[in-house]
Amino acid sequence: MHAKFYRKILKNGMTIILEKRDVPVVSVAFAVRTGGINEAASEKGISHFIEHLLYKGTPSRDAKKIAEEIEKNGGILNGFTDETITAFWCKMPSKHLSLALNVLGDMIKNPLFDEKEIEKERKVIFEEIHLYKDNPHLYVFQEIHRFLYKKPFGTPLIGTRETLNSLSREKIVRKFKQIYQPNNMILCVVGNASFKDLVNFAEINFGKMKGSVPRIKVSKHNYSKTEKRKGIDQANMVFAYHIPTDKEKGSHAAFVLNTLLAGGMSSRLFSEIREKRNLAYSVKGDSIFAKDFAYSIIYIGTKKENIPQVKEIILREFEKASKEIPEKELLQVKEQIVGNYQISLEDSHNQMLNLLYHEINGNAKRIYDFEKKIRSVKMKDVKALAKKVKGKDYSFFALVPG
Repeated sequence: MHAKFYRKILKNGMTIILEKRDVPVVSVAFAVRTGGINEAASEKGISHFIEHLLYKGTPSRDAKKIAEEIEKNGGILNGFTDETITAFWCKMPSKHLSLALNVLGDMIKNPLFDEKEIEKERKVIFEEIHLYKDNPHLYVFQEIHRFLYKKPFGTPLIGTRETLNSLSREKIVRKFKQIYQPNNMILCVVGNASFKDLVNFAEINFGKMKGSVPRIKVSKHNYSKTEKRKGIDQANMVFAYHIPTDKEKGSHAAFVLNTLLAGGMSSRLFSEIREKRNLAYSVKGDSIFAKDFAYSIIYIGTKKENIPQVKEIILREFEKASKEIPEKELLQVKEQIVGNYQISLEDSHNQMLNLLYHEINGNAKRIYDFEKKIRSVKMKDVKALAKKVKGKDYSFFALVPG
């Protein structure tokens, strides 16, 4: 696959990123440097609420027309809100790139924020809150965030009924105008596109107004809890621990440690918990990195009575990793991470997300150093992090049948 990287910050502060590929498909995103980490306690959920509302229409396009212009031309349209970013994206045939830019650009510049649509969408998000609560798997991942961080950052990204009910149209519009300005925006494209055309589009269609994004202090803590719920048969448990942030030395060592312990069917915990003892079906790990916070998680789906044993196995494996990791195993884990990353590059959407998150954390170009940084991870850094976790520097949450 042939790819070239381009990046430019315009005079108005807007960042334009292109990974040019000689393929007939293009992934396009307009992203804003805002999310849960920028929200005060009283406005929790406002970033996610605004994301929903931007799909509800502009003066020239109603919600149906926004969807039809993308989907009827073979595209996929969606968006997401995370702790550090809100993004609006589509993936479509390269020949329709200008249409994608115009539709997404219109959405983030000219939302109507119709009062009736705001009230309708508020009800939709209430249902989304119910969805997260009713699904044990989603619920434990949402809750573990609370057990790693104090409020307001620890409050779920989606907000609460109380905070959502307090968000009037006036508050929403004021927040939108404060943040959705060019200096807080990123236009990221992966596929067959002209960088010059992208820059021209952004310069013509976006003005020079400056926005500001508030920063909320991130305060860590560790907390453990087991919660009972009637009507479920399986216990869902999450073991989580703080790791070095994306701007700190050692973040890539954390990636290696999590993969060693819970990265796939060849990992140590999968072997110990599922293969040797048949205590669980799902054994999965993941790591979340940002400039101001980072953590790794291990998820297990098991029987309620197995939880003490499973937790003991997890801690024992951290202890083992803190003392000994064979050089051959370390090299294999690194090869696994690099190989998985290379496979993910096949999808332009995945690479678009990679570029966006690296840009939010500093500079998108750093993604091309990922392989080199993983291969340069030192054994002592992986062991040191494992030792820290073994020393009770972790959070734990289990939702069990009650």
